Amino acid sequence: MKVAVVGATGLVGTKMLEVLAERNFPITELIPVASARSKGKEIIYKGKAYKVVTMEEGIAAKPAVAFFSAGGSTSLEWAPKFAAAGIRVIDNSSAWRMDPTKKLVVPEVNASVLTADDLIIANPNCSTIQMVVALQPLHAKYKIKRVVVSTYQSVTGTGKKAVDQLMEERKGVKVGADEMAYKYTIDLNAIPQIDVFLENGYTKEEMKMVKETCKIMQDDTIKVTATTVRIPVMGGHSESVNVEFENEFDLKELIGILAAAPGVIVQQNDVEQFYPMPLWAHEKDDVFVGRLRRDETQPKTLNMWIVSDNLRKGAATNAIQIAEYLALKGII
Repeated sequence: MKVAVVGATGLVGTKMLEVLAERNFPITELIPVASARSKGKEIIYKGKAYKVVTMEEGIAAKPAVAFFSAGGSTSLEWAPKFAAAGIRVIDNSSAWRMDPTKKLVVPEVNASVLTADDLIIANPNCSTIQMVVALQPLHAKYKIKRVVVSTYQSVTGTGKKAVDQLMEERKGVKVGADEMAYKYTIDLNAIPQIDVFLENGYTKEEMKMVKETCKIMQDDTIKVTATTVRIPVMGGHSESVNVEFENEFDLKELIGILAAAPGVIVQQNDVEQFYPMPLWAHEKDDVFVGRLRRDETQPKTLNMWIVSDNLRKGAATNAIQIAEYLALKGII
């Protein structure tokens, strides 16, 4: 099938091309799309060079599916134009996630909601994706009442400018204000702000986790509160998650449920000091879970640590898994 990658020259777009190749997605023709200033640039896919085309040319090529990773404003403007041409859009921005007419999908959790009528499908926020993959099997068994999550998020979630800032700072190079992705130095620091502050004192990233979790898990009774933090690491996002259940759980049984869950790898060995870290998660598609233990301050409550590569499962891989599901069902 014809496949377009919109934002093909960006950090996530590049990762999408890598993952498409690794997973041998059945592409008969690749259409790399970017802004007009990138027109004519070459990208390499499976050893072959492809020239980047404009949005208009991407629509004219009539791909079956277009993976969008070019930012919210671009998605708001162009995704409906692709959809109007009959092209199925899987969008990685925040543009459509909370639109009640659009599906927000993590295949391990809610792929079954997808139908042939869904021409614009939203890919969730990276930090939400990894959390719900781990929470869904536990919710099915014990029913979640409340989630308290603190994130430790990689600079790659901000993009190339943030990676460059960190690397320059690490070399001892003073970064100019116009070159900084963050207001503050990120090296040897932790910045407790991801995205802009809202009127309620939470950041936009924190409220994404709150709202997206309920929508994906199809349960508005789950209470979620979040604190999101940017730290100077690469390879993946980490999350400390405290989960209160309605029903009592046996820890050994709970660990078994997670170990059997699709997309989850349990890394739990206190004796060997083995637990999930970005170092292990980097360039992998799974969600790694460890540090599983009871919260001793209140009943029916679990502490857990969740790590996943934010550019892969948190973005590119999840989008491609959505397309794989659509292909399996004969929708594309």
